[in-house]
Amino acid sequence: MGQPEPRETTNLATLYGEELMPWSRAAEALGTGSLPPAVPCFLGTLRPDGSPHAAGVGVLVRDGDLFFTSGPGTRKARNLAANASCTLSMRLDGIDLVLEGEARRERHPETLTAVTAAYGEGGWPAQVEGDAITAPYSAQSAGPAPWWLFRFQIRTAFGVGLRPPHGASRWDF
Repeated sequence: MGQPEPRETTNLATLYGEELMPWSRAAEALGTGSLPPAVPCFLGTLRPDGSPHAAGVGVLVRDGDLFFTSGPGTRKARNLAANASCTLSMRLDGIDLVLEGEARRERHPETLTAVTAAYGEGGWPAQVEGDAITAPYSAQSAGPAPWWLFRFQIRTAFGVGLRPPHGASRWDF
């Protein structure tokens, strides 16, 4: 499927005389494959009462799509089942990135197989079991196996450059 190119970009750093930061900078920082454990990634969801919930997640980028896993009984999975709106926030090489969008459970067998293979390339020995993923281990916050795979679709993104060229942009998709 792949993430689309932004339909609109807004420079948020004109106050400081900075140039527009292109989406390509964020896309290059995201790269492909599993983001390393040293890259902090946080998923923000909404509880049924509307209060916020945040949890660390491991993010994998494949063909421009972002994926993460969660056990069906976790707070984040239950929140997403009720309301797919969420955020992903991360500090990448040279850029802080906040993504707003929706995360939905991915059940397509070909996608599960391809993403599981990419997890394996990143060092996590995951495998497909039915319409979920299993492995000998996962993050403690993921809950017990099996884990559901979620695909994140970006609606809006915000980036702040951490080194020259500095800048801050908003991208609408």
